[in-house]
Amino acid sequence: MREQEAITRPQTASRPLTSPVSDEESLRQRLLEVLLPSSAPRKMTYEEFLAWADEDTLAEWVDGEVAMYSPASNRHQDMVRFLAAILSVFVETSDLGVIRPAPFQIKLGPDLPGREPDLLFVAVDHLDRLKETYLDGPADLVVEIASPESIGRDRGDKFYEYARGGVPEYWLIDPEMEWAEFYQLEGGRYRMAFSGKEGRYDALVLTGFWLRVEWLWQEPLPKVLDVLRELGLI
Repeated sequence: MREQEAITRPQTASRPLTSPVSDEESLRQRLLEVLLPSSAPRKMTYEEFLAWADEDTLAEWVDGEVAMYSPASNRHQDMVRFLAAILSVFVETSDLGVIRPAPFQIKLGPDLPGREPDLLFVAVDHLDRLKETYLDGPADLVVEIASPESIGRDRGDKFYEYARGGVPEYWLIDPEMEWAEFYQLEGGRYRMAFSGKEGRYDALVLTGFWLRVEWLWQEPLPKVLDVLRELGLI
């Protein structure tokens, strides 16, 4: 719609090209382009997107365009912090790989979008996929904390993209509904391994790690040290 408006907007070309008004308008436009570097081009390659975006940019790359998304809530960030903390200790204790919380891009394939999961795990055998600003290929585990704004993407586009891209395990956690779903890849499709608001889920790619689902709905969330003790990590 914006492109169409740009085509049909009344033009000022009837003024002489050398008129002071035209020169002033041209200069103003150039100044705006310099002073507003955060405005994204409508179409760009993934490499251009990575060069354009910075650590504070809330965006993903989809079909050559920038898809902006809303800032996260306190509850969302608390849950990301909680999961990142306990998963990081488990992974580092056994030297299994690395945990990357957002913001960090993942590019699953040449014809797939560049996404920014809330949390991802990369196993030691796949650390060569880690580039300076993104993961080039599938993570071994992806975690999305859903919000009312993102639940459609998390259950829709991203669900199929992660499966198609070869992510072996996908956790989808919905704090609003107090509901968690854990998927494991079989034959190129996700099979639900566990769902619910309480109970124990044993991870697929993190052998020996388990999560008590009801921890996720506690307010405030459990103390990380208490959870680590229950997991036998300290």
